[in-house]
Amino acid sequence: MRKTIVLATLIYFGAILTAGLFPSRLDAKTRFATIGTGGITGVYYPTGGAISKMINKKRKVYGVRCTVESTAGSVFNVNAVMSGDLDFGIVQSDRQYQAVNGKAEWKEAGPRKDLRAIFSIHPEAVTLVAARDAGIKSIYDLRGKRVNIGNPGSGQRQNAIDALSAAGIDYKKDLHAEQVKASEAAGLLQDGRIDAFFYTVGHPGGAVKEATAGKRKVRIVPITDIAALIDRYPYYAPAVIPIKFYPGAVNQKDVPTFGVKATFVTSSGVPDDMVYAITKEVFENLDQFKKLHPAYEFLTPEGMLQGLSAPLHPGAIKYYKEAGLLK
Repeated sequence: MRKTIVLATLIYFGAILTAGLFPSRLDAKTRFATIGTGGITGVYYPTGGAISKMINKKRKVYGVRCTVESTAGSVFNVNAVMSGDLDFGIVQSDRQYQAVNGKAEWKEAGPRKDLRAIFSIHPEAVTLVAARDAGIKSIYDLRGKRVNIGNPGSGQRQNAIDALSAAGIDYKKDLHAEQVKASEAAGLLQDGRIDAFFYTVGHPGGAVKEATAGKRKVRIVPITDIAALIDRYPYYAPAVIPIKFYPGAVNQKDVPTFGVKATFVTSSGVPDDMVYAITKEVFENLDQFKKLHPAYEFLTPEGMLQGLSAPLHPGAIKYYKEAGLLK
């Protein structure tokens, strides 16, 4: 009996050592890729998850295994992709434009010349949610109020600042600005600790749903008079928030505002075949992808090549030419 146990033990540890010295063919070829997203209540996180799931289903074909990371948002994702800490990131189109042109957070560091675009995804509306009892019916009513403009490292923060500036409001002087993540803002609003919050998101968004479902009644505030803003910044466009997604809000009609697009980016150093694999899987399974979230409802292959400021990655170009989307 003792000999049998000893023999079994030797075989077991021998197998472990052999596996370590001679990994399987699949493990030897499998490469790992990480997708940076955003807060778990937004659309970025499930978007990254959907892309990751598609690739992982074909791991034996492409030799790529994807993981998803919840991050602080667009600015963080650009910087992490550029440093190699992330392979891919979901980034607002305005932040992509600013990074590749050396503006805003990248003004001192200069243009992020190695940033590469792959495709754009859903539209994102700059959303202003306010407590009804705070008397906020327009953006001009935010003066003197407690308003969350978004955490540093997020795309929404600059959108909020742009919207406020267009309305002649200095966020440093004219209101009490909070700087927390959107996932925390709904709770703060319902607890009476803030009067309103900005959130740039594809709709329906989890944080907006949470805010409109609480005991404290809220209004999604229209953001109008944006013609000059859109003329100044080419990545902005008019947008509408469908109120059907938020039955708990006091609004009766869809809400006009402005917005950007979510985009999927990488760096020039990521292998062409890895980018090609992701692009191919998303585009060739687009109908399935669109069912994953209402924000994807109106996606089209042609539309997913719009809103991109950085050069396209060669791996993406290869697929687009094969699919007839580029000449």
